[in-house]
Amino acid sequence: MTSTSNPRDLQAQLEALTTEAFRPELADIDRLPTLDIARLMNGEDATVPTAVAERLPEIAAAIDAVAERMARGGRLVYAGAGTAGRLGVLDASECPPTFNTDPSQVVGVIAGGPEAMVTSVEGAEDSADLARADLDGLGVGPVDTVVGVSASGRTPYAIGAVEHARARGALTIGLACNADSALAAAAEHGIEIVVGPELLTGSTRLKAGTAQKLVLNMLSTITMIRLGKTYGNLMVDVRASNDKLRARSRRIVALATGAQDDEIERALAATDGEVKNAILTILAEVDGPTAGRLLAEAGGHLRAALAAATMK
Repeated sequence: MTSTSNPRDLQAQLEALTTEAFRPELADIDRLPTLDIARLMNGEDATVPTAVAERLPEIAAAIDAVAERMARGGRLVYAGAGTAGRLGVLDASECPPTFNTDPSQVVGVIAGGPEAMVTSVEGAEDSADLARADLDGLGVGPVDTVVGVSASGRTPYAIGAVEHARARGALTIGLACNADSALAAAAEHGIEIVVGPELLTGSTRLKAGTAQKLVLNMLSTITMIRLGKTYGNLMVDVRASNDKLRARSRRIVALATGAQDDEIERALAATDGEVKNAILTILAEVDGPTAGRLLAEAGGHLRAALAAATMK
């Protein structure tokens, strides 16, 4: 996995990247009082949402394409190295508890494997072959989406993942933090969030990492909204399987229906703790099995199931 790039060529590439630029006005930052450094850092972070806002049309187009594939049974796969890879794994790992997705529906792969979540795996990010092997291990195909994530936009692992996925017919998205990146160019949907030079030269776990986290939040969350995993801004696609989730489930049903506690308890009991089904039994005044059938016919979309129930 050792890189064969000429060190001088690589240095020249890095020096040309906005995310790697040196800021001479911050050369004495280590001499400043802690509060002043905190203010500087906070000011830098405040610029990130504006950079993301400039790319919302591209982000929205990518989300619609992801949702269309996932509605046909496809998966969402994040691929990256270092901080970018860890952020992808984090976003993927939070989908099952938030949206009751199967762990195989949203997946994060990181250069170097699970070990790279907590330590650096030398050379892993430089290997496009490793990315291809990781995607082949998942059996990536035409209904899937692969999102390559790289602050620099030049990481071979992320580019290799996108190129291989595209060759397999998968939808591809390239998320980078530099303009005119090779990663965005390799993908069908290129998203470049240009956050500028970092507070610490080249430390892309800072503004670039924050930008990537914001975009990944949008990709997964809005895709799940499009797939009917929510009702308004309520996470209705959860199942009451422990005390904490049972309490949360009762609150969600209450907010969605305005029903009293005893009616909510009966609805959850009749639907084996399925929040979406329980809401439907109350609002549509149907029994548990009927609620399940209506939701199945509506592809899991609660609003559509409610509309169908009122027409019967």
